[in-house]
Amino acid sequence: MNALITVVTPVYNSEKYLAANIASVQAQTYTNWEHILVDDCSSDNSETIIKTFQKSDSRIKYYRLRKNSGAGIARNKAIEFAQGNYIAFLDSDDKWYANKLERQLHFMKNNGYYFTYTDYDIIKVSGEEQPKIRKAIPHLTYKKALYKNPIGCLTAMYSVDFFGKQYMPSIRKRQDYALWLKLLKKTDGYGLNECLASYRTGTASISANKVDLIKYEWRIYRESEGFSIIQSLFYLTSAIILKLKTYF
Repeated sequence: MNALITVVTPVYNSEKYLAANIASVQAQTYTNWEHILVDDCSSDNSETIIKTFQKSDSRIKYYRLRKNSGAGIARNKAIEFAQGNYIAFLDSDDKWYANKLERQLHFMKNNGYYFTYTDYDIIKVSGEEQPKIRKAIPHLTYKKALYKNPIGCLTAMYSVDFFGKQYMPSIRKRQDYALWLKLLKKTDGYGLNECLASYRTGTASISANKVDLIKYEWRIYRESEGFSIIQSLFYLTSAIILKLKTYF
């Protein structure tokens, strides 16, 4: 039987884009998946939208947290319930190309890779696609990733058979980066240079506040990685410089 892939989606007041998100998973050419959506106490129609899809597709699974806890906790709850041999991540305002899972799984199995990610494009809130595509680094080591998080969360997939279930730290931002570093300590990551996902920018997402992101990146260096203040300052400064080069 083909490997089961668990798709992890944290949801918080996502009614505007949620239907397109779920439909992009349903449209996958690779069909042996489960889509676990964990609602972080939304106050809009997110629950109704998910349950409407769920009625006609048993692969879609809905859970609601008891209190608002952040995307990291929501993702971890989905990982806890996951049955898949692989875990893939897709935030509620993003979407995938129809061949995303098929191409990425083929890439992993054919090459013996356990942690991969892909290129992705960027969609403005208006729906207009920006011409720039974020390219995946073909080969990523732990040391290289310390300078900058080069992986789009909506493109990442890891092998549960190899790693076991791996969870994100309980922080509200940058928890995906902390998970990538944890995985990269065990094996290198590999990028598939095909554009297979679309990231929506301009939403009131948790990644919007750049100053807060820097604070949480500092916490990752100090707390998750256990670096000294000097080491943390070095990597944080390097990350800021690399980000500035990206924008200018």
